Amino acid sequence: MHGLKTRQPSVVVCIPVFNDAKSAALLLDKLDAVAASLPYDFAVVFVDDGSRHEECAALPGPTPHIPAVEVLRLRRNLGHQRAIAIGLSFIAAETDADYAVVMDGDGEDCPSSLPELLATATDGSPHTAVFAERLKRHDGAGFMVGYRTFRLLHRLFVGRDVKVGNFSVLPRPVLERVVGVSEIWNHYAAGVYHARIPVMQVPIARGRRLAGESKMNLPSLVMHGICALSVWSDVIVSRLFVIVAGLMAAVVAALGAVLAIRLFTTAAIPGWATFTAGMLVIGGLLLGIVSLLLAVFVLGNRSAANFLPHRDWRDYVLPEDHAAVAGRTPLATE
Repeated sequence: MHGLKTRQPSVVVCIPVFNDAKSAALLLDKLDAVAASLPYDFAVVFVDDGSRHEECAALPGPTPHIPAVEVLRLRRNLGHQRAIAIGLSFIAAETDADYAVVMDGDGEDCPSSLPELLATATDGSPHTAVFAERLKRHDGAGFMVGYRTFRLLHRLFVGRDVKVGNFSVLPRPVLERVVGVSEIWNHYAAGVYHARIPVMQVPIARGRRLAGESKMNLPSLVMHGICALSVWSDVIVSRLFVIVAGLMAAVVAALGAVLAIRLFTTAAIPGWATFTAGMLVIGGLLLGIVSLLLAVFVLGNRSAANFLPHRDWRDYVLPEDHAAVAGRTPLATE
């Protein structure tokens, strides 16, 4: 694996791609135009997420203003969130970049918006991540219904809205923290927020895909939403505990009311109190089982060994020099 040493200040852009070389080429051209107007030394790392060999070979090489382009080829398809985790870990371990940028490879993260994000990161604290806050999306009605449903569920279970995607800038000190966050293996943005890393949001409209069609089908989108929620499993379980505790208190109160009616009044219908009390006891037992399962889940999750991106990323990268195979100049080591 090749390292990178660039002039100061330096920016390395992490772009996950999967069978999308045409979009990646168009995106790199747009990035080159942006790099020409900015006072940074740019490099790009394409994280090839298990694409076909011909698609990987077709990924673009250096441009006039982005002379360093690396292709990090993964052993198998892992999904773009895990590709991002590996790409950021590579940048942290093998480069001295002042800023790491995360962009989707389809062009929906507009390179023309990158100067605004970089300016915010440069003017702000070096210990704060900068994320693009989505103002507008160009998606079909079906996707938008699902997206709004996910945002509603996220607000209900987690207590906060979802306003950001992958498009972001990480100053070096933040990058060093992020690659130690195990949750980014499942969802990058949710992992950053869950780790309580300071974040600034910059309102930016989402662009349109540059070429081809999205590789995200309905099952993939559903799984993406589940992964985002899984990062907040501790918060979700805590909220469920409160709900279960409230329901159990209601069951106890209702059981007390049934007994009081049965013992101290003549209003009870014969057999009613026994039936109602039995149903309440069964409901209470079910709630107790749910509480036990939640407790086991939390304890098991806390005792499980976590994937640490900065420690484990190399296990998922093919060892051979794919940059050289594809005819590109590897990122320089000196």
